[in-house]
Amino acid sequence: MPIKHLLTTIARRSHNRTLPVQTLLTQALRTASTSPAIASSQSPVPSPPAPDVMIYDRLAEAVKSKLQQLENPDPRFLKYGSPHPTVTDHTRILSAPETKITTLPNGLRVATESNLAAQSATVGVWIDAGSRFETEETNGTAHFLEHMIFKGTEKRTARELEEEIENMGGHLNAYTSREQTTYYAKVLDKDVPKALDILSDILQNSKFEEHRISRERDVILREMEEVEGQTEEVIFDHLHATAFQYTPLGRTILGPAQNIKTITKEHLQNYIKTHYTAPRMVIVASGAVKHEDFVGAVKSSFTKLSSDSTTASQLVEKEPAIFTGSEVRIIDDDIPLAQFAVAFNGASWTDPDSIPLMVMQALLGSWNKNAGGGKHMGSELAQRIGINEIAESMMAFNTNYKDTGLFGVYAVAKPDCLDDLAWAIMYEITKLAYRVSEADVIRARNQLKSSLLLHIDGTSPVAEDIGRQSWMVCYSLMAEEFRSLNCLQGLMLLTQAPSNVLPTDLFTTGILLLPPWDQSRVCQTTTGSDAGPTGTDTSFVLIIISAQPFSSSLASDTLVALLQLLSFKSFKG
Repeated sequence: MPIKHLLTTIARRSHNRTLPVQTLLTQALRTASTSPAIASSQSPVPSPPAPDVMIYDRLAEAVKSKLQQLENPDPRFLKYGSPHPTVTDHTRILSAPETKITTLPNGLRVATESNLAAQSATVGVWIDAGSRFETEETNGTAHFLEHMIFKGTEKRTARELEEEIENMGGHLNAYTSREQTTYYAKVLDKDVPKALDILSDILQNSKFEEHRISRERDVILREMEEVEGQTEEVIFDHLHATAFQYTPLGRTILGPAQNIKTITKEHLQNYIKTHYTAPRMVIVASGAVKHEDFVGAVKSSFTKLSSDSTTASQLVEKEPAIFTGSEVRIIDDDIPLAQFAVAFNGASWTDPDSIPLMVMQALLGSWNKNAGGGKHMGSELAQRIGINEIAESMMAFNTNYKDTGLFGVYAVAKPDCLDDLAWAIMYEITKLAYRVSEADVIRARNQLKSSLLLHIDGTSPVAEDIGRQSWMVCYSLMAEEFRSLNCLQGLMLLTQAPSNVLPTDLFTTGILLLPPWDQSRVCQTTTGSDAGPTGTDTSFVLIIISAQPFSSSLASDTLVALLQLLSFKSFKG
């Protein structure tokens, strides 16, 4: 009771500001010590005034704040939009076969993924060189070299080479792209050393006999005629030539016919000497192989490679790809259907937007009139095209390179449906910048992860994935840790990355793809068989090949109108 009386006295006299605090304390102590009986006989002390904020008010505020966090959670910590924490299971990643990488003194990299239960293996050489690293005069040399590499060496004739592969029951193949060249063999486990010896022989000791060069020149010219009959190949060559005008990335892989007719043995040898160097090669094996044994075999086989330290990235910096917005309209009376493609400046392999663009590609999807799935697929673009019957087929594409990329939609339609088709495609692409549902994003994420995982089913796809990622993903992002990098784990992380893609990421990427509508100025080109690209400050490339004339404002006015809608939706609402 004295303590309570003391506190009451202090609280009551604290309102009197004329008395010092020390005096108040002294008086209160004197009263409490000399008159305990009086204090106990007094009437009940009134309760102190209520504080401004009660304890239960603070508790209510804390609960309210927690509820707000649950209703509007931080998207960085969510999985599938759930505010509740989930346990992540890393068993799949930890149980995946280990990809071992060894770098030899000359810069040559050796990567293997062992699966001792397998009875076959894929052995290949992935070279960081392609048509992009050619000149205007030598365009087509990389593809020509791919053909000539199997036409005999100093140790084996072309006949002996073919017989040796067939006697093993193996498969030897190669392909050339704009940034990579690959030679690989799929053989039984006991024939891995033989396959490696063949690959080292053809890459280091090819003879390039003149009569075989002349014969292969005719083969490539016939192949070029076949490619020109494939409208999809033609329109994508036009896309690259138009989007990356006057840059190496705009050149075709096969090269012009005039170059094919003039390529000589010296061109082939110079290309090998310049680009087939040890630091730009990765020797990959997947399946029934042992890393240590394979590394030893590579050391003894690949002894003639140049150690030139010039990398492909350094060459790209000297001649970067510059995106130029343009329109090309070609009238071709030999095709019954119109070929339509629109592309935007995409992302490189190492760009943070590369994963959102992959998800956006899955969001737009693909559709074919003659395939299953009907008109009610998950993609809204597929539904719009299928229900309104404005196209025969369509597909979204996303192509990545070292420093840039192409993202867009390719479609085949009747010429009189091009206006509606252009509107539908532009509308759905633009809508990605301001309205994407969580359900659509989850569906696209799952489709992307499934396609990535299904792609590595088998020794050849795994070897291809390791070789490709060595240059495009792993090496570029983690150059300092490349020696100990597990590329398959890198792929597993890549398949997990789409799970973190949220609608807000798609909004940001979509807005970057499309400029403010008032800054977009679209060119008007003349249609005709000789119509060429016209550079403008537009943000997209439009390619149309049709048998009939079409409206000059086919997609131009459509894009401007939709960008107005984009500006209103994403910045004002």
